[in-house]
Amino acid sequence: GEIETVLVGQPGVAQATVVVREDRPGDKRLVAYLTAADGERVEPGDVQRQVSGLLPDYMVPSAFVVLDEIPLTVNGKVDRRALPAPQIVNDATGRAPRTAKEEVLCGLFAEVLGLTSVTIDDHFFHLGGHSLLATRLAGRIRTVLGVELSVATLFENPIVATLVEKLDGAAAARPKLRPMRRMGVTK
Repeated sequence: GEIETVLVGQPGVAQATVVVREDRPGDKRLVAYLTAADGERVEPGDVQRQVSGLLPDYMVPSAFVVLDEIPLTVNGKVDRRALPAPQIVNDATGRAPRTAKEEVLCGLFAEVLGLTSVTIDDHFFHLGGHSLLATRLAGRIRTVLGVELSVATLFENPIVATLVEKLDGAAAARPKLRPMRRMGVTK
């Protein structure tokens, strides 16, 4: 309800319904269905950007679908089964990876999110990420890069470019271990 209230408060939005969809097994995502006010046009990307500044990342829907009208049951309630599956599309308007680590992280983001590609400027949660996928991503980063990454760090740095900086900063801050001298064994 809180998300729907914020959505209806955006310019041009007449109605909003937010549902949790599980179109891929184990992958639940928030999806917003919107209708435009009379004579208005609603651009999903614009609405997403606007609500991103008003809601915590985990409450921003991963997809926005504009409909002519919200389908209702005979009782006048939202017919959730009649709502179409969203088309999750990444516009890929950000920068391409500049380093090997950025390339690996972009690949891991795309893998976990089920996308073909991700740029270093893409926001994990705006592409459909959520806490369960963040946990999965942290595990994949640990496996592939050998770096311990908390889910909280991912929530604070959900963009590849900033996450790389955070990982590089953490690696630089770690104390360097000196090799132990080998003690000779006397016979």
